Amino acid sequence: MDLGALGRRIQTTRTGRGMTLQGLADRSGVSVSMLSAVERGSKAPTVVVLDRIARGLGLPLSDLLTEPPRMIVRRAADQDVVDEPGGWQRTILTPVVPGVNFEWIRSTLPAGCEAGTYPPYAAGSHEFIYVQSGVLTLTIDEDTLELEEGDSLYLPADVTLSYANHAATPCTYYVAALIMRPRRPGLGRRSG
Repeated sequence: MDLGALGRRIQTTRTGRGMTLQGLADRSGVSVSMLSAVERGSKAPTVVVLDRIARGLGLPLSDLLTEPPRMIVRRAADQDVVDEPGGWQRTILTPVVPGVNFEWIRSTLPAGCEAGTYPPYAAGSHEFIYVQSGVLTLTIDEDTLELEEGDSLYLPADVTLSYANHAATPCTYYVAALIMRPRRPGLGRRSG
């Protein structure tokens, strides 16, 4: 077993869940010093210690011991398509990758549709928006911005954001969001 890879997997999972070493220690019953040594790859944990760490992370032990796949393919037929109230549609393009907080979504708003207002992601998150067709009206906190076909935008995603299509034709756009920490209840939002 590659102790360095195991340590990186534990640390990535822990930080991806927004947990500190102390938080994981409290949940797992494994000391902070032992957790730190395991994450650095400088100490080989026993199976009992690994099981406690896995339970503290909310994972089966096998997830810590199994190397994640290097590629995950999500076929078109397997993409989640969500029909939202108001007639707009979201297609979630991103495969689910444990420990990776990235979303890539295609949305289509019919003419005259307001998709709603969404609270901020955690500070340090990033969002990229690209308009494939139509005109997208964004309200970012208190500022309003129109993006037309081919336009793109980057913004820190720790803002309140509203999506709308005030035009007479449908608007299709893509949102790629990199979430630096997991969303907390009531603070996260769905893109688009």
